Amino acid sequence: MARTLAVSDSIVIQAAPATIYERVSDPRLMGRWSPENLGATVRGESTGAYVGMVFDGHNRRGPLRWTTRCTVLAADPGERFAFRVHAIGGRRPILRGRIATWEYRFDAVDGGTRVTETWRDDRRSWPDALANAFDRLATRGHTFADFQRANIRRTLSNLKKAMESPPTGS
Repeated sequence: MARTLAVSDSIVIQAAPATIYERVSDPRLMGRWSPENLGATVRGESTGAYVGMVFDGHNRRGPLRWTTRCTVLAADPGERFAFRVHAIGGRRPILRGRIATWEYRFDAVDGGTRVTETWRDDRRSWPDALANAFDRLATRGHTFADFQRANIRRTLSNLKKAMESPPTGS
């Protein structure tokens, strides 16, 4: 069975594109919205996203924990943020290879911003049967496309809730 190599979803958030971009493009904050990501450690300069910025994403799925090495591919304030995952490992990302690309687009619409999150499977050299078998083992019965579709929906919903909630504090 051929696999789905990309999935995406969108949500409208009542906030300006630049405001949402500022939050999403800081990989250290992603753990606030993602069901799997716990945040990231930016390697080098961390005063704003830029093309070529490298970060290590810290992730969890049930009892499993892993780290990914990522490089920012697009950092267009208020418009687009994208990064490629190109290494993975337990505590350190030591296995190198094409894994995935994540992209966020921010489009001004009446009433706010349409945020579109897209996941692309970069494991193009893997035979479909091998990728599907690995995916079902790693996700407890799902393909990565189906699994990521649900993760994207949860991430976008959590992001919307956080961006539209009044600030807390004194």
